[in-house]
Amino acid sequence: MTGDAARHVSPSKRAQYIRLRCVMIGRSDNNKKKMGKGEFKFKRFTVRHDRCAMKVGTDGVLLGAWARGGRRILDVGTGSGLVALMMAQRFPEARVTGVEVDGEACRQAAENMAASPFAERMDARRGRIQAQDFPRPFDAIVCNPPFYMDDSPHSPDRRRAMARHNDSLPFRDLFAAAAKALTPDGRLSVVIPAQAGHEMAGEAALAGWRLSRELALRSKPGKEVSRLLLEFTRQGGGAAEQGEETVYDDSGARSPWYRRLTKDFYLSPEELAALKAAGREESGATG
Repeated sequence: MTGDAARHVSPSKRAQYIRLRCVMIGRSDNNKKKMGKGEFKFKRFTVRHDRCAMKVGTDGVLLGAWARGGRRILDVGTGSGLVALMMAQRFPEARVTGVEVDGEACRQAAENMAASPFAERMDARRGRIQAQDFPRPFDAIVCNPPFYMDDSPHSPDRRRAMARHNDSLPFRDLFAAAAKALTPDGRLSVVIPAQAGHEMAGEAALAGWRLSRELALRSKPGKEVSRLLLEFTRQGGGAAEQGEETVYDDSGARSPWYRRLTKDFYLSPEELAALKAAGREESGATG
C-alpha cells in the first residue's frame, strides 16, 4: 500500500497497515510486556515509550520544535516517533515517515502515530537508513543521531547501546543516506552533543554539505555549550545563520526562549491539572 492507495483507506485499516509494516520489514522477538506506565502527554498527541530504548527527552523536543520541514519529511532513528509527530503537527500539509532499526521501538512509534490526529499522513518503516530505498525524495530530514563516539563505553543493554552509540549510524553514513533520500535543495537537521560538532562538520564538508544554520545551547546560564542544533544543505553559499540560547534558567524552569519554542507542545499547568483531576495523568509535558 503506497502513494494514493494509502490515502484512501479508513483510519483503522491504515493503523493496522502501519503496525503490520513494522513487523514485515524486519521481525524481532515478540513483545512480551503489556503497556504500562511510560507515556508523555503533549497538547495534541501522546507518546508511549515504555518499549523504546531511548525515552522522550529534551533533545528530541528541541529538534522537533526547531527544524524546518516541507511537504515530505523523514525522521531517521524515529524511536518512539516523538520528532516525527512534532513535525507532523507543525507542518499540516506534510507526509512524515519515520525509520527505526529497532523492531520494538518501530512498532511503538507506529502505534503512537496511529493514535495521533496525524495518522493519515504518517508511516513507520523498520530498518537501517543505509538500506532504505524511497520511491520519492524528501524535502527535509530530521535526526537525533546516536551520539557516543566509537571509543566510548557501550551500554550492556544491546538495544540502548544501538540507540546511543554512533557506530550504528556514523555521521558519514547519515550524510550519504541523506544525499540519496533528499531533493537537491533539501535540508538535514540534527541535534548533537557540542563535542561532536567538529567531527560532524568535517564529515559534512567531505560529503559536499554546508552548514546553513547552527544554534548553540547551554543547559543553564553560565554553563558550557552542551548541545548543537545544526542544519545542513547541499546548495547555496555564504555564512551559516548562527545563534545561542539557554534551555533552563537557574531554578531549573524552562527559559523564556524554550517556552516560546515549545508553546504548541507542552501542556500548561492548568491542562496538566485537568488531566490529574480526571485521573488520566501518568506523565505530562508541561510548559
